[in-house]
Amino acid sequence: MTVAMEKTEKPEKSQGVEPAAPVKRVRKVSRSMVIAAILVIWLVLFAVLRGKQTLTLAAADLTDLHRWFNDVNDSIGANRNSNPLFLYFFNEIRLVIDNLVTFVQELISQPPAGRPVPQIGWLGVVGIAGYVSWAVGNWRVALLAVAGFTFLGLQGLWQESMDTLVLILCAVFVALLFAIPLGVWAGLSDRVNRIITPFLDFMQTMPTFVYLAPLTLFFLIGPASATIATMIYAAPPTIRITAHAIRTVPETTVEAADSMGATRRQSLMKVLLPMSKRTVVMGVNQTIMAALAMVTIAALIDAPGLGKTVVSALQTLDVGTAFNAGLAIVVLAIVLDRVTTAASTREEAARGSKNRFLTWRRPLLAAGAVVTAVLVYMSNTYLWAAEFPGEGRTGSTISSTADSVTTWVQDNLSGLTNAFRDALTNGLLNPFQAVLTDSPWWLVGAALIALAVVLGGWRAGITTAVCVGLLLGTGVWSDAMTTMASTLVATVLVMLIGVTFGVWMGRSALVDRLLRPTLDAAQVMPPFVYLVPFLALFGATRFTAIVAAVVYATPVAIKIVADGVRNVPETTVEAATSAGCNTWQIITKVQLPMARSALTLATNQGLIYVLSMVVVGGLVGAGALGYDVVAGFSQGQLYGKGLAAGLAIVLLGVMFDRITQAAARRTSA
Repeated sequence: MTVAMEKTEKPEKSQGVEPAAPVKRVRKVSRSMVIAAILVIWLVLFAVLRGKQTLTLAAADLTDLHRWFNDVNDSIGANRNSNPLFLYFFNEIRLVIDNLVTFVQELISQPPAGRPVPQIGWLGVVGIAGYVSWAVGNWRVALLAVAGFTFLGLQGLWQESMDTLVLILCAVFVALLFAIPLGVWAGLSDRVNRIITPFLDFMQTMPTFVYLAPLTLFFLIGPASATIATMIYAAPPTIRITAHAIRTVPETTVEAADSMGATRRQSLMKVLLPMSKRTVVMGVNQTIMAALAMVTIAALIDAPGLGKTVVSALQTLDVGTAFNAGLAIVVLAIVLDRVTTAASTREEAARGSKNRFLTWRRPLLAAGAVVTAVLVYMSNTYLWAAEFPGEGRTGSTISSTADSVTTWVQDNLSGLTNAFRDALTNGLLNPFQAVLTDSPWWLVGAALIALAVVLGGWRAGITTAVCVGLLLGTGVWSDAMTTMASTLVATVLVMLIGVTFGVWMGRSALVDRLLRPTLDAAQVMPPFVYLVPFLALFGATRFTAIVAAVVYATPVAIKIVADGVRNVPETTVEAATSAGCNTWQIITKVQLPMARSALTLATNQGLIYVLSMVVVGGLVGAGALGYDVVAGFSQGQLYGKGLAAGLAIVLLGVMFDRITQAAARRTSA
């Protein structure tokens, strides 16, 4: 049989049939190689075409779009009291909000007609704050609230703090009127959830300052516009969290209620809402924190309160006054945060507690209500209980101490801080900004679109192309590129810090317990507060704005990276350890590669947080779009340019958000 096979094979060999050649492997071009090629081509063309077609616009120059915005603003101002849309819609809304704010102001912050002081003086407000904190939380939170509100008076900022509190209460009240029902509806209906999600994304992606210019167009400058802007910015967290709470109620519980004959309304009121109450209160907490952050920013449109004090101090470089007012904002934020957090956990804490005083809670609350009513009466009747005693010497001491520290830092550390500032500015920021601002506009646009396609796919590329085209239409292309340079440099610094501390937290439970309270406190602080210490260290420069943005955005990046590292399976880490990998190899070869989606998400959030500080930085020398927006509020002839700059910030935010989100999805896939 072997011989027969050999005979049959011989004719094939004689016919010249050769065995098949081995298949050659085609080397796949990696994404990083394509990105590197795009950047190299960009740099080569930049070197050849530098300074051409950059679309630079001087600070006082306007385009046709800017003039058209100015004309629209003037036209609306002239027809505000004759146009039916304003007479019966916008003016009515403004009137209702103004009346609400005025009513609450006359209660606790501003004297009404015929009285030298508000209806409820400081003693009554402190009593109400302590009682409400005790009723919704516990006695520890009540002591914190009483101490916090008393400290606001000792700072000499009682009225400013109450004005801020008034705007927060009004904005949160109006926001919750529609946010909770809308959140419940979105939790019950998939269609509603799909419809409102893009709007919520847009509202949360848009930097806070961008709300201000359009709102002043329709509602004028003042408390009404500030309250409405705060309401729009603060509502999305409650809507999202309420919808999530409704959706996470176990289906078996709902089915059990249905089987017992409960109607849809009864199921909602007796099952869904009670079981999701804790999560909904957490959403209210987030709305209050967002309102506090926004209400200080709204000082640019003449919102009264602590924000106006901070803005005025920053504009005159008065670090002491800015620090004192910023500290008051932090104290108010901590009190409001702790009260609402305690409210969300009180029932669980009460169920798990064996405190014998819980049986006396209702009688004690009734007695506390009587005491609070007496304090309110006294503050309404007696001047000493209405006007906070003293002259705010604690605040004067804080301000003078901050000024002394600032002077010492500038005298003794200016060499070090200036060297650090100049090194980072000249070594990183200036070259990167030059590439963006001195390249022809079409080259930058093509490079951005190409990078978007490589990182996020064709949809991200199309979104980027639309954003680039609209950026050109705004007439502030050069300023947008300057802002983009600062934003990207700040984001790089955010990710360096975020990855370093995030990996440390993700690998160590002890480090997580130590760092997380600090990160939580940093996220509670409103953006303005970050500027004050860095203004003392680095002066009024764009570098100050970048450092403040880095500190503002870093906590969220650290948390996301830490969660990503922590979620890497322990079995994978143990396998790498048993294979002989050291700590550095485990981090770089196992944990970070497996947490790539978390890294991309952290980059996304870092970009958005940094971009939200753009206009805040405009107050301390950041220039570019931030300066344009601020100038638009303060100089009437630049209103249109400021509005266009706000639109440009939105476009940058949408572009960055879509690219990084698409990149995160591709990485996860």
